[in-house]
Amino acid sequence: MSNELRNKRVAVLVDNGFEQTELVEPKKALEAAGAKVDIVSPQDAKVKGWQYLKWGDEFPVNRRLEEATADEYDALLLPGGVMNPDKLRINPTAVRFVKAFVDAGKPIAAICHAPWTLIEAGAVKGRRVTSWPSLATDLRNAGAQWLDQEVVVDNGLVTSRKPDDIPAFNRKMIEEFAEGVHARRKSATEMSGSTR
Repeated sequence: MSNELRNKRVAVLVDNGFEQTELVEPKKALEAAGAKVDIVSPQDAKVKGWQYLKWGDEFPVNRRLEEATADEYDALLLPGGVMNPDKLRINPTAVRFVKAFVDAGKPIAAICHAPWTLIEAGAVKGRRVTSWPSLATDLRNAGAQWLDQEVVVDNGLVTSRKPDDIPAFNRKMIEEFAEGVHARRKSATEMSGSTR
């Protein structure tokens, strides 16, 4: 077991319908690197995964979303699936939770459809990202530069396209989570001092 993430706490934000392998494999990698990982969810006691074309297993919820704060965690993991991020992006508490990580410059790893929630949290404008291909237009419309690569890293934000990318995703996620807080980049408007 390595110790790159010893003493780091990671939140995994999910609702029912997350792609199961996109939680299980990254969580295993984070724990193997020494992190304490909490499943945070709007669901009370258990949250249910999705395995490609059918419902998957149930997982215990460690922290209810309403009780969790970004201050308690060093980093955030956002698994994909279609249903899960679609539910999270219309949940104001979930969007606020994600935005708090963004505002604090804490590293975030998002895979597959998870960048939908990042769009709602205002996290992708001016950033290089990837995702499941059907999100490319959504991400471009939100001001991101979308790339078709197995993993894209941009100042603490790690994104990947699909379950096949998980090995590369896990490597970069652990690297960025170990680095910790990344200084927030200012937009061109902020740098010019404009207050439009």
